[in-house]
Amino acid sequence: MALSELLLPEFDQEMTNTRKTLERIPEDKLGWKPHEKSFSMGDLAIHLAEMPGWAQVTLEQDSFDVNPPGGHTYQRPKLGSRQEILEMFDKNLTVARTLLEKASDEQFQKPWSLLNGGKVTMTMPRIAVFRNFIMNHNIHHRAQLGVYLRLNDVPVPAIYGPSADEGGM
Repeated sequence: MALSELLLPEFDQEMTNTRKTLERIPEDKLGWKPHEKSFSMGDLAIHLAEMPGWAQVTLEQDSFDVNPPGGHTYQRPKLGSRQEILEMFDKNLTVARTLLEKASDEQFQKPWSLLNGGKVTMTMPRIAVFRNFIMNHNIHHRAQLGVYLRLNDVPVPAIYGPSADEGGM
């Protein structure tokens, strides 16, 4: 079985759960933060919405520089509503899933590097980058968003089993 075929069911499940969580963000709480050093709820949701888009960079480029010499440091998009966040997520998800379906085992085994200011900070096979920087990173921040929802008395969706707010999945 191809690596892409092994990843697709997990990818689909995690992205479905992420969308369920993003659907819960309250419009009037996009600027809310649990702490001054934390993302706002809106910025955290935007970060989650942009992550599937990283599949294109991971699978089609050999590297990404977060702070390219002579270039511009990456800036998170500015979105002002839950609907805009969901549209961005859906668009990125469609591209990511298409690329994942097409990715060959050979492509997944090629090295990919993250750079900062032209210097390599890490190099891993693309499959590890896909799992770590797209899927696991998404799960991590989705859990943070779940805490944000709880702290704002917004029902937390069932993800891997029932939540305190939803008995079923």
